[in-house]
Amino acid sequence: MEIRKLEQMFEVLRNRPKKRLVAAYANDDHTICAVSNAVDHGLIDATLVGDEAVIAKICASENIDMKKFKIVHEPEDVKAAAKACDIINSGEGDILMKGLLPTDKYMRAILNKERGLCPPNVTLAHIAVMENPNYHKLLIASDCAIIPAPDLKQKQTILKYITTTAKALGIATPKVAFIAATEQMSAGMQACVDAAIIAKMVDRGQIKGCIADGPLSLDLAIDAEAVAIKGLKSPVAGDADCLLFPNIESANVFYKCCTKFDHSEIGAMVMGAKVPCVLSSRGDTSKTKLYSIALAAMLA
Repeated sequence: MEIRKLEQMFEVLRNRPKKRLVAAYANDDHTICAVSNAVDHGLIDATLVGDEAVIAKICASENIDMKKFKIVHEPEDVKAAAKACDIINSGEGDILMKGLLPTDKYMRAILNKERGLCPPNVTLAHIAVMENPNYHKLLIASDCAIIPAPDLKQKQTILKYITTTAKALGIATPKVAFIAATEQMSAGMQACVDAAIIAKMVDRGQIKGCIADGPLSLDLAIDAEAVAIKGLKSPVAGDADCLLFPNIESANVFYKCCTKFDHSEIGAMVMGAKVPCVLSSRGDTSKTKLYSIALAAMLA
């Protein structure tokens, strides 16, 4: 089944064995409410690592039954993040989620050489799945938050992550567009050069599991009318499932335009670690957090 709406993940997950989410330093109402919502939807089981007294107070104020969670008491944020990683490394968790601690501390816990979740030389990347009301299916985009300027090798790794995500959503052969400022091959634009190299690698079977084309401008990647007007022949143009952006600026601006102008629904996570890692913001909507947890559970 190809998932074309983020909500459809819920039914898929209800028919699978539940994965366990571990929330690192779950000392805030945003995290606890999001995790509680996911538990109530039957998507996951959950462990909250944090100050037990603070968690109990928040649960009481939000009318949440604390018994639905496993609680691990650790009142310091850095130690709580390390403990959350320990729980996952011991085989007692399948998904990591950021709680109240800052993003830099969360990422340091994941990257810690002794207690973290990353194999040596791994590339972490942020993957976002967007349900945009102006597009006919889900869009998977990367990297919106972690790698400032991915090089050729990192882009190949990101391609693997977005392809894996697409397949988890039931897209058998995802169509990947390598985004640049133009569809014309310009040797002076690194985005064009990298796009052309990786697209040719896909064409020749060096990279399997997807159909790819690039460089493609954004309009040609997602707008069939623009493709017809420009007369472009491409198996991807106008119907992309995945957008691989050349740098964090372009990806992040696209992400925020989708959420703020188009009111897109989003599910997002970090890939590359031993488990999917939910990296939510206090500014994210409750739906975004729920969809992000569900997406991570789909990939766990």
